[in-house]
Amino acid sequence: MGCLLAIFAGAFPRIALVIFWLARPDRMDAIFTSFVWPVLGIIFLPFTTLIYVLLWQFPQGVTGWDWLWIAIAFLLDISHWAATASQRNQIPGRTAV
Repeated sequence: MGCLLAIFAGAFPRIALVIFWLARPDRMDAIFTSFVWPVLGIIFLPFTTLIYVLLWQFPQGVTGWDWLWIAIAFLLDISHWAATASQRNQIPGRTAV
């Protein structure tokens, strides 16, 4: 399970989150109190949500230097959105808005 999750996490964070959700639904229920937040995380910030789920500990949640990893994952998600937006403006025959 660990190796499969690691492979999918690097290449396909959304699939890794779904696999983790199916493998450990009790942990996902403990982390998120609502169904809405993990679904929004899978859609918009998959790396950030995956790192948050992996770093969350039962009694205290995410603490200390773990927030650094979540910030790095957030920057990766934002850079993905920025790269997608910049590629969309480079389509031949399309004017930039």
